[in-house]
Amino acid sequence: MLLRIAAVVMVTLAACNSSDAANSSDENSPDPSGWRTASGKAPTKAEFAALAATCQDQKNDGSVDACLVELGLKKAQ
Repeated sequence: MLLRIAAVVMVTLAACNSSDAANSSDENSPDPSGWRTASGKAPTKAEFAALAATCQDQKNDGSVDACLVELGLKKAQ
């Protein structure tokens, strides 16, 4: 009986933790659609996430979009 209670508690905690992680994404994060690399290809999710994180970590007055342009991405037309 004690094992069942422990299992229910663990599953409940895991569910709460994963829903918090999903809700804690930055609302100001840029949308990856519409961005292209210098070669004209869309960046991979990992590439875009790394560049966006770099821009968000920088403490400057410019926007994240301007920072992405400085790092070599361009808006698709």
